[in-house]
Amino acid sequence: MRDVGTLLEALPYIREFHGKTVVIKYGGAAMTDPALKEEFARDVVLLKYVGMNPVVVHGGGPEITRYMKRLGMEVKFVEGLRVSDEATVEVAKMVLVGKQNKDIVLRLGRHGQPAVGLCGDDGLLFTVKKRLAGETDVGFVGEIKRVDADVLNHIAEDYIPVIASVGADDDGNSYNVNADAAAAAVAGAIDAFKLIFLTDVEGWRADPEDPDSVISEAAAREVRRRLNGVGGGMRPKLEASLLALESGVANAHIIDGRLPHSLLLELFTDEGIGTKLWP
Repeated sequence: MRDVGTLLEALPYIREFHGKTVVIKYGGAAMTDPALKEEFARDVVLLKYVGMNPVVVHGGGPEITRYMKRLGMEVKFVEGLRVSDEATVEVAKMVLVGKQNKDIVLRLGRHGQPAVGLCGDDGLLFTVKKRLAGETDVGFVGEIKRVDADVLNHIAEDYIPVIASVGADDDGNSYNVNADAAAAAVAGAIDAFKLIFLTDVEGWRADPEDPDSVISEAAAREVRRRLNGVGGGMRPKLEASLLALESGVANAHIIDGRLPHSLLLELFTDEGIGTKLWP
């Protein structure tokens, strides 16, 4: 009966979300733990089977860092952004596009739904310009100027799009793009209903050192008011959430990807988990 109750609790959400597009920024432990990788794939496939249109945007920071260290390259971050010279972008493209993207595509297919792997170069999906971190030049780190929504909409009719967060400018220079910002740009361009960030904390904490201080819900104005006091990896997620909400996305969610089936718990249960943001 417990399982029946869970299904009945999910029913109104399944009905409400049927036909809606949800963009999922995939990262953190959910991308590195073998069991969590399988559960994530099953969860995304389930979303497709119940009538939703999932779009996955992924980073891969930890694995990029591992390969850079193996090659003796310097790893440096400014305001949560990886300082990227041409060699760094080359490594990022190899890891994100050549390895991780295809691993995700294969895993989704194995669990029952065909997926197509993309990066910003495919079909000119992303047009990128150079991004600055305050007054600091962080090198070949890009900011998305344009997303070609038609490319994604055509693919999403029959497949699950899986997007690696790299792209090029008008002159063909490749850039490493922050995956949180890429997910927000994609969500806004395709009129997504929800944007969900999988991360390695319980949600947005009022006190970064206190795991029990998670802010369960907040309006965009509250995010703006508190943003200057937020650092580390949470700041890009909050900035990306604001960008998505300003672009018409109904809700942004920041959830703990270390928790099995966190995606389903957030979408299909009354209590939910993590932090939910609205305009």
